[in-house]
Amino acid sequence: MSRIVGRVTRKIFESDNNYMVLLVKIKETDLDIDVNKTITVTGYFYDLELDLDYSFVGSMKTHNKYGVQYQVDSYQKIIPEDKNSIVTFFTSDLFKGIGEGKALKIYEELGDNAINLIKEDPNCLLKIKNLTEKNRNTIINKLKELDSSSDTIISLTDIGFSVKDATYIYKKYKEKTIEVVNNNIYDICFDLEKISFNMVDKIARKNKIELTDERRVQAGILYSMDLLAIEKGDTYSSYDEIYSMLKIVINYQVEYSLFDDMLEQLLMDLKIFKIDDENYQLDKYHKAENTIVKRLTYLNNKEDLIFKANYLEKKVNEFEKHHHINYDDKQRLAIINSFLKNILIITGGPGTGKTTILKAIVNLFKDKFNDLDIALLAPTGRASKRIMEATNFKASTIHRFLKWNKDTNKFQVNEYNKSDVKFVIIDEASMLDTLLLESLLNGLKYDTKIIFIGDVNQLPSVGAGEVLKDLIESDMFPVIKLERLYRQEDDSNIISLAYNVLDMEIDYNLFNNKDLIFYKSKSEDLKKHLTTIVKDYLNESYHDFQIMAPLYKTLNGIDNLNTLMQSIFNPKSSSKNEIVIHDTIYREGDKVLQLLNMPDDNIYNGDIGIIVEIDSIKKEITVDYDSNYVTFNSSNFNSFSLGYVISIHKSQGSEFNTVLIPVLKEYGRMLYQKLIYTGVTRSKKRLILVGEKDALDYAICNDKNDFRKTNLKDKILERYR
Repeated sequence: MSRIVGRVTRKIFESDNNYMVLLVKIKETDLDIDVNKTITVTGYFYDLELDLDYSFVGSMKTHNKYGVQYQVDSYQKIIPEDKNSIVTFFTSDLFKGIGEGKALKIYEELGDNAINLIKEDPNCLLKIKNLTEKNRNTIINKLKELDSSSDTIISLTDIGFSVKDATYIYKKYKEKTIEVVNNNIYDICFDLEKISFNMVDKIARKNKIELTDERRVQAGILYSMDLLAIEKGDTYSSYDEIYSMLKIVINYQVEYSLFDDMLEQLLMDLKIFKIDDENYQLDKYHKAENTIVKRLTYLNNKEDLIFKANYLEKKVNEFEKHHHINYDDKQRLAIINSFLKNILIITGGPGTGKTTILKAIVNLFKDKFNDLDIALLAPTGRASKRIMEATNFKASTIHRFLKWNKDTNKFQVNEYNKSDVKFVIIDEASMLDTLLLESLLNGLKYDTKIIFIGDVNQLPSVGAGEVLKDLIESDMFPVIKLERLYRQEDDSNIISLAYNVLDMEIDYNLFNNKDLIFYKSKSEDLKKHLTTIVKDYLNESYHDFQIMAPLYKTLNGIDNLNTLMQSIFNPKSSSKNEIVIHDTIYREGDKVLQLLNMPDDNIYNGDIGIIVEIDSIKKEITVDYDSNYVTFNSSNFNSFSLGYVISIHKSQGSEFNTVLIPVLKEYGRMLYQKLIYTGVTRSKKRLILVGEKDALDYAICNDKNDFRKTNLKDKILERYR
């Protein structure tokens, strides 16, 4: 570590989370740098001001793109103690209304020790005659604020937080920070999503918090319930589940009596709610489910919109004629009711015409209303792109529509800043989780009309809840179930297989070696068979051919199969640059899968692209996502992975001409009905299954992973009792 004392002359960059890039003019340092030289300084800062002196502790680093920079680990404001510094200090933007004349008077009266004298006795400012009361209050309050932020951040770093985290924490609590830490340090990990329970617990234990401290046990219970929701997709957990997870989370088995007392205290504090004698729900899921019930039942009870029946019939007829489509009675009812009902659910399996209906709904809405009145949404980037291509109407992810801020993890469209849209259509609604739907409803006005479109048999959302299923099964909302099957082609068997999966019985005569193929393979022979099969698809577009597998690890997991496919589709070449990231080789021409939402770059979790350039010197990778070129560096290399083989979960919302899925007993618990059904329905023209028939038979009869514990359906029914 080294030290630099210098004056901040410019802020080059400042993010919402207080990361800054500064220009600092050196006054003194133990580095081999000339005094008065200006260098680039980076780090996390709070209330850092221009033209003031600071002491920085850190080290010189070389950034791949921006060159040599001084990376700060800790910093402290230097108290001005000479005439020029004191005058500069009081004439800075910190002290509005204090010009050079007044600053000089302060120095002339109080001298080099002016700052400390004011802190010790603010009344000394009364000696300066040309200072107004407002001037004096500005000086006193700002000095207190500066002392508070600096001292607090130093205190937080002293107990174990990094400067980045300390700055983040101070930004939340301000002058109450130390009070929060002393009262209950665990509040931090629940108030600030970027501060983990494990980090806070480690710091708390280091600072003598006991194993059985009530604050620790209560926080452990809340964190355990959060983990259970993430792992299982449930919106509530049982007593036994919470107790077992708590032992893992805090690495200690508390007495049942203490556990019971802490549950009771959390109930009294309204941090958890009791579902029944055995089950408990976190406040955020309790609130979210209540919001969904309140808003959707309001829409449902609101009087239907009034349109003349002959007008709607005429419009549907015109659309049919223009697009050479013939809708059946249920499809026609879905289109007409999308105008009449304030809330509508349209559900059906593959081949039942959901996309065709969506085209008509969007086009008829456009004909009657302004484009700005309509929002066509989907939970994922791939799904939104697909429906945009299908309807020729702008679509977006729900996160983008709500203007998600990745730094704060907050939506800018919310209950305090609502959207003006009048109609919202949500495609792939089976992927909606409880908290995301709550956020969407909060961002919409109360009368905004909502249409849900989705296949309830698809995999449920990644987040907790099973919204579409609960809404349909409540039997309280208008639902149109599309059941008539429109095959993709006359001899296509893919959709028939999908319905076989739902019926838990496969007719292997469907495998015709044209659009539906099954290659028998033992686990140890899979890679050999895949190597042979994929050679027929080497020239296919990366969007048209996709391999999907149920599991990441194991011998034939996604990770190992990606390495194999890379060697086949994009072998090592002297003409292609490559780079190693976390033991994985990436080279130009590789197919990659986006893992994180990056709205600023218009790419989202599940997007697929191709590496077009690797700069080995700068350590940068440029990926082409459908002609959207995005450059990554070492700070965000974890945003993508190889995409030759992806998980079936990641494929949701996407479709491919040809899909290849290995099905092996080694995938174990990941072989279940909804997973196989979702994989099968990703294929548009050809589906290839490779593996063991008994593994496939087992999977389609295994529906134990389909059940999620939620309270939404019961709350809807209770509302209507």
